[in-house]
Amino acid sequence: MRRLCVGAMVAGLALLPATALAAPSSASPKASTVRQVNLTGVVDPPLAHYVEHAVTAAGRDHATAVLVRIDTPGGLDSSMRSIIKALLASPVPVVCWVGPSGSRAASAGAFILMGCPKATMAPGTNVGAAHPVGFSGQVLSEKITNDAAAYMRSLAERWGRNAEWGEKAVRQSVSISAAEALRIHVIDTLAPTQADALRAIDVTGRIETARPGVIDAALHDLIDPNLAFVFLIVGLALLVFEVFHPGAILPGLFGALLFVASLVILGMLPVNLAGLALLLASIAFFVVALKVPGHGLPEAAAITCLVLGGLFLFDPSVPNARVSRILLVLITIKATLWFTIVLRAAIRARRQPVKTGAHIVLGADAVVVTPLEPTGSVRVQGQTWSAHSAHGPIPAGATVKVVHRDGLTLEVSPTVDTEVH
Repeated sequence: MRRLCVGAMVAGLALLPATALAAPSSASPKASTVRQVNLTGVVDPPLAHYVEHAVTAAGRDHATAVLVRIDTPGGLDSSMRSIIKALLASPVPVVCWVGPSGSRAASAGAFILMGCPKATMAPGTNVGAAHPVGFSGQVLSEKITNDAAAYMRSLAERWGRNAEWGEKAVRQSVSISAAEALRIHVIDTLAPTQADALRAIDVTGRIETARPGVIDAALHDLIDPNLAFVFLIVGLALLVFEVFHPGAILPGLFGALLFVASLVILGMLPVNLAGLALLLASIAFFVVALKVPGHGLPEAAAITCLVLGGLFLFDPSVPNARVSRILLVLITIKATLWFTIVLRAAIRARRQPVKTGAHIVLGADAVVVTPLEPTGSVRVQGQTWSAHSAHGPIPAGATVKVVHRDGLTLEVSPTVDTEVH
C-alpha cells in the first residue's frame, strides 16, 4: 500500500511543470522534522501547559511526529489528564519513550505511558507505582482509587495493552522493568534510543526539542519540596518579625509573598498534614519562647517540632517528595538563631526607653551655644535646641539647666555658678 502511494505521487509529479516541482522544496525540511517533548520532573500545571502547547505547535508546523520523552516520579491527577488528552488529540503521530536508561514513568507517568498511542521504554527503565495519593499524604478513598483504576484500564484497552496489570499498578502500586513491561505487553517495544522509538511508528527525521516558555520553566522549577519548605519557614519567620517589630515594611511584605508562594507549591505536592501542623507548631513554640521565658523548654519543643515537621512534611511513598536532610539541619539552626537571638534583640531594642526627645532633657544641664538675650540656642545631650532665658541674658559657654519645654523651645535657668547679666 505504501509503495502504491509513493508510485501515485511520482506519477502525479511527472505531470507538473518543472517550475511547480521547485516550489515544495522549501517545505521539505518541516515534513521530516520530529518534535521532541521532554516530560521530566513532577507532573504539574506548568508542565501540562508546556506539553499541550508543544503538541499543538507540532500539528500547526506539520511535524512528522511527536516524541514524548518521559522521566517523572508522578504528579497531579488533573495535569496528568490534561497531558493525556493533548496526546490523544494530537494531529500527528505520537510515540512515548521512557528513557534514557535510569529513567522512570512512575505514578502519573505510568498513566501517560499507558495512554500514549505508541509506548516504548529504554532498557534499564521502569514503570508503575500508580496508586493515587492525596494532599494529606495518605492513600485516597476507595472511590477515588476505583476511578483511577478504571481510567488506567480504559487507556490500556484503547491501545490493546495489559489492562489487568494497569489496574494492579493502581491498586497495589506495583512497578516493573522495561523488559517485563514488554513481556506482559504493557508497552509496544523496547527502544534504547530516540531513533529506535521513532522506528516503532515508521518515522525517521531530524529531532527538534520543544522548549518550554520562560514562565512555564520558572514555575516548573519552583515546584520543589525543598523550596516549599524554605519558603514556608522563612515566610513565617519574617511575618513574626513584622509582628514583634512593626514598621519594617519590607520584611513583612517579603514574608507574606514567600508564605503565599509556599502554599501554592505545597498545593501541588503530596503534603502530609501532620507534618505541616508540626511546622506551624514549631513557629508557635518559638513565639511562646519570645513572650514567656521558659528556661529553654519552649525552644526545645520548637526545634523538635521543626525537625519532625520537615521529616514528615511529604508522603514518603512518593519518589523525590522529601526535604533534604542537610537543608533541614541548616534551616533548623538558622531558625533557632533567628528566633532566639535576632528577634529577642529586636524586642529588647524596642522596649528600651527613648534616649532622645524633649521629655528626657528636662532637668538636664545644657551649654549655651549662642548668647541668650533672652533667646538663643543651647546644646543638651548632644543636640542643639532653641532656648529662652527668663532670668536675663546669659553669655555663650555658660551652663544652664532645662526647666521647661514649649514646642521646640526650651526654657532654661542659670545654675548657681552661672553669671547673669
